Amino acid sequence: MSTEVYSSVPCTLGEGPLWHPLRQQLFWFDILGKRMLSVDGGEDRIWQFDECVSAAGWLDRDRLFMASETGLWTFDLGTETRTLVCPLEADNPVTRSNDGRADPWGGFWIGTMGFAAEPGAGSIYRFYKGELRRLVPDVTISNAICFPADRSCAYYTDTAIGKIMCQPLDARDGWPSGAAEVFLDLSAEEFGADGAVVDCDGNLWNAQWGAGRVACYSPEGALLETVSAPTPQTSCPAFGGEDMATLFITTAAEGREPGLAGQTFMSATGATGQREHQVVL
Repeated sequence: MSTEVYSSVPCTLGEGPLWHPLRQQLFWFDILGKRMLSVDGGEDRIWQFDECVSAAGWLDRDRLFMASETGLWTFDLGTETRTLVCPLEADNPVTRSNDGRADPWGGFWIGTMGFAAEPGAGSIYRFYKGELRRLVPDVTISNAICFPADRSCAYYTDTAIGKIMCQPLDARDGWPSGAAEVFLDLSAEEFGADGAVVDCDGNLWNAQWGAGRVACYSPEGALLETVSAPTPQTSCPAFGGEDMATLFITTAAEGREPGLAGQTFMSATGATGQREHQVVL
């Protein structure tokens, strides 16, 4: 399945694509460039910050819920005002935020990691109705946070280990219930399991760093198809577009020669993505 360029703005480390369902607009991040990006009216938009920013959810039409290296924030797109909701490892200069996504209950899961991927320096957290709780400690590279439509579980991975985990969730409030189990073991592969998203049929689409692709797996873990990108460091997918059938793919230019590396791509698929969940403060 082929891709085409959605935005030619190169990102040192593209991540966190979010299709805003009310604005019908894609937002994504250049973590190391400390930027949030979008396309509005056919023109590239860039918001520059003074620290690394990596992931977001939506609160309403004009406000995002944003993760940075020091905290969780609201960000008003109209006034460009950022307001702190709660600190996130703000006292730890080793770590920054990485992959994150809103869950079906309105909680927001966010992973951290070391700036230099220091072993075990990061964690995975959930923010829900004012409470930030650490769920998974000792993570090296937090990734693949996503949720099926049936609310049965959360998926996540530590890219350094290469196993995508399935964590059962309490149907009432979405907090973890019971032990996580291995959903997909990719530890023997040469690529790294990176960001992921789940479509309406429960299939998991995983960006595979170093392989230049997004791979689609069934709810049982069978490989169904792949979408190739023209640069190897694919980092995270997101579904969007008017019919939620466009797959957007962020990539990274870090350590690559100039070219298509770091640009953001899109591909028409036969799948339909889920509408991103609204974050509840």
